[in-house]
Amino acid sequence: MYLSWIIPAYNEERRIEKTIREVSEFLRAKNFPGGFEIIVSNSASRDRTAAIVRNMRPRVPELSLLDLENKGKGWAVRQGMLQARGEVRMFSDADNSVSPDHLDKFLPMLCTDEKGPQGECFDAVIGSIEVPGAEIQEHAQWYRRMLGKFAKYVIRAISGLYEIHDSQRGFKVFSRRAAETVFARQTLTGWGFDFEILLIAKIHGFRIREVPVRWVNPPDSKVGIGAYAATFWELLEVKWNQIKGMYQ
Repeated sequence: MYLSWIIPAYNEERRIEKTIREVSEFLRAKNFPGGFEIIVSNSASRDRTAAIVRNMRPRVPELSLLDLENKGKGWAVRQGMLQARGEVRMFSDADNSVSPDHLDKFLPMLCTDEKGPQGECFDAVIGSIEVPGAEIQEHAQWYRRMLGKFAKYVIRAISGLYEIHDSQRGFKVFSRRAAETVFARQTLTGWGFDFEILLIAKIHGFRIREVPVRWVNPPDSKVGIGAYAATFWELLEVKWNQIKGMYQ
């Protein structure tokens, strides 16, 4: 199989059908050799998310539902990535805040076993709103924007990823080899998993490329103020894990 697209979801009944439809229509138009799969990693949603995904399967045969405990977004992404079969493995947010067509910019940069080392390529290609060319359509309150900016600098300073300007965007693409190495070593299950997986990739010598994206931040984003505090403690946990050599 060529590509696996993972969508972590928790109580997404209002938008999961639209998201799956947009992703499916985009991927079908590509006619990838080997085909593709879409995996919805459902974190024990209490609404109709799972039922909607099941009802869509006759229309989207490439779609599968992975029912999980609600341990956090990081857990949902990890389980989806490790179950995936694609030579290319990626995840995106359930609201398509970065539209599926961005993948057209990412794939030519990615190293895969099928492509081989033709010129410069990367093992992980990640979306960013902090590099030249990025566009932001922001609906969040001013204090959340300020907190987000501050959090990025703190993450860069402490994590050992100073060269990565935006580790938190929900649109990341990995080669199969990188995904199997990185996600098997991931320990965080919450919001901080993004910088953990990038640090693991860096420790193992995988090359990372940051690519500008157009990001639409919806007004009903689920990232609350408490998530910033939790992420800070996860950042310290990652640093301690690194010191102990847990990611080797």
